[in-house]
Amino acid sequence: MSDWEIALGIVGMGLITVITRGFFMIPKQELPMPGWAKQGLRYAPLAALAAVIAPEIVMSQGHLIDTWKDARLYAVAVGTAYFFWKRGILGTIICGTVVMLSLRIGLGW
Repeated sequence: MSDWEIALGIVGMGLITVITRGFFMIPKQELPMPGWAKQGLRYAPLAALAAVIAPEIVMSQGHLIDTWKDARLYAVAVGTAYFFWKRGILGTIICGTVVMLSLRIGLGW
């Protein structure tokens, strides 16, 4: 590709990004949205997070894990238990990380 084609691609992607991100700020009044859509959008961040995290927990190199000797399973279990016990995000992250590193470094999982 030549330099002008690269520059044109960058400018084009920038324009598309600005237009799609700024689309909701253009109207002067709020766009009407049905109640069912508002209700569904409340769960969108949680669904997106689950879609990203779940494969990382149960898959390894594109295949489902087939052993219980996987530090991620125990880290998730401990992190989940801590969250339901204390309801703290930082503690959840720390507990899960400590368990995962302990099992990976200590036992070589």
